[in-house]
Amino acid sequence: MAELPGTLLYYLKRSTEFLEKKEIPNPRVDAEWLLSDLLGLPRIKLYAQFEMPLGQKEIDLYRERILERSKRKPVAYITGKKGFHKFEYLVSEDVLIPRPETEELVDYLWKAKEQLPKNESGEIQIWDLCSGSGCIGLSLAQLIESSVVTLSDFSEKAIEVSKQNAEKYNLTDRTHFFVSDLDLSLPKELQFDLIVSNPPYIPESEKPEIMPDVLEYEPHLALFVSDFKEFHKRLLTAMKSKLKPGGKLMMETHPLYMDKLESLAEELGFLSRMRILDSSKKERFFFAEAPSLS
Repeated sequence: MAELPGTLLYYLKRSTEFLEKKEIPNPRVDAEWLLSDLLGLPRIKLYAQFEMPLGQKEIDLYRERILERSKRKPVAYITGKKGFHKFEYLVSEDVLIPRPETEELVDYLWKAKEQLPKNESGEIQIWDLCSGSGCIGLSLAQLIESSVVTLSDFSEKAIEVSKQNAEKYNLTDRTHFFVSDLDLSLPKELQFDLIVSNPPYIPESEKPEIMPDVLEYEPHLALFVSDFKEFHKRLLTAMKSKLKPGGKLMMETHPLYMDKLESLAEELGFLSRMRILDSSKKERFFFAEAPSLS
């Protein structure tokens, strides 16, 4: 196909070449995502529009986006949104960008929804702890119709993002939000059938190994812990205090620290402890139950 100056294909190719020189991974894919979002077109539809001329405003905005990406700013922060499971959530630099691994956590619980504990009225009370954008809790709220979801995060700005996402999907009548250091700001009487969490779990010692797109832009508070064991002991203690008898928890964690996590859970009396592999065959998810009354 002829590459005519001023057309969609012309700027897509120039942008890809520019990102390649800046050593950006997957430059063509990123260039396509940024352009499709700018034009309001599905990415696949770009291929039918290669000869479409771009207006000067579109050209200027696209150049700005490509320049931002060349500085390693993640595509999701440039567009302000990220697809997750069956949904699309608003994101900002105040929250982690939802990951494919975390989609697997949601998918596991969705497929196991009939086995999840419920209260007498058939509702499932869920707590999304360290909720960030709200992608876990809000996805479960939509996938499990009988659920009522509480979302909490240490970051007030993160909670504001999750509230916007709840409003986007008309979930405000089935969701509650708290700015809280673990369970400290939650009502003492509040108890849950299921607790889900993607907490910070990367040891600070691993920072040199983290790619710059993540290290320079994503919130360190949601990524890193100075002491894995100390933080996760607090985390599991908070979960235990908030789980109903026989309630379940599922959380994402660092595969190399699964032994430490399971040992902590055993010390605290959690039952039916189980490690669940992600699609890369890594021990990514931890599942456990609170003791029942009997």
